[in-house]
Amino acid sequence: KDPQYRKVKGALKGLDLVTVCEEAKCPNIGECWGGETGTATATIMLMGDTCTRGCKFCNIKTSNAPPPIDEGEPRKVAEAVAKWGLDYIVLTSVDRDDIPDGGAGHFANTVTLLKHLNPKLKVEALVSDFQGNEECVRTVVESGLDVYAHNIETVERLQGRVRDRRAGYRQSLKTLEFAKSLSDTVVTKSSIMLGVGEADEEVRAAMLDLRAAGVEILTFGQYLRPSRKHMRVYEYVDYDKYHYWKTEGEKMGFAYVASSPLVRSSYKAGEFFINAMIDQRRAAAQGVRE
Repeated sequence: KDPQYRKVKGALKGLDLVTVCEEAKCPNIGECWGGETGTATATIMLMGDTCTRGCKFCNIKTSNAPPPIDEGEPRKVAEAVAKWGLDYIVLTSVDRDDIPDGGAGHFANTVTLLKHLNPKLKVEALVSDFQGNEECVRTVVESGLDVYAHNIETVERLQGRVRDRRAGYRQSLKTLEFAKSLSDTVVTKSSIMLGVGEADEEVRAAMLDLRAAGVEILTFGQYLRPSRKHMRVYEYVDYDKYHYWKTEGEKMGFAYVASSPLVRSSYKAGEFFINAMIDQRRAAAQGVRE
């Protein structure tokens, strides 16, 4: 019934675009697509729907040789988002290890066009680890985006159980730290799934590692098994534990922590607090330039 939700849903018809919100059947789609001005958010998946990696929790199709990327996709996305009238857009993608730059240039082109059509738009990029390639990280960070997000997914001990073997805990932390080192204005963000066999002390250690890497926004959510082919759920974590991690994260110095069973990494990304945080940094950067 929400008019903003209907507007986004209607605009997608006839466009050859993939939203994670729909592909993953996200339980929060009504909240994120709907809502008041300044909070409505959508997540667009770039570079197709087939991933070169096979993480054990993910329901995305996999292949060592996915179809070629659509070179016209950046403009298509930018023009569609301009029509939606959103204030905040999240760009993510499948992993494309088959492309020399992992798709970093494709991300950058999309961000540049989005900002050209709407300079006030806030853009978050939820990216891969680019196999640890710092130049790829630089390409995305210097594209003009507002939030650089990359998910460590789980604690260090469980990386092999949860993620593809080409991913790695230290590699992910390194890319996040490098992204933060490139810009004082870009906000960095990561996410941890709970219920995959982690211990509290391991979660705490991961949070401290993320803070040491300069990560400012952190989300926690419950892992839900997409099918019997995927990794099993080891625990359904009590709601009180999500509140506990939110409180602990704030004590550690994270600027914002979203923690609840149904929270996903892009959950209500454009919330007022994050919007205000970005606006303050833009204003400060403008003041320095002047």
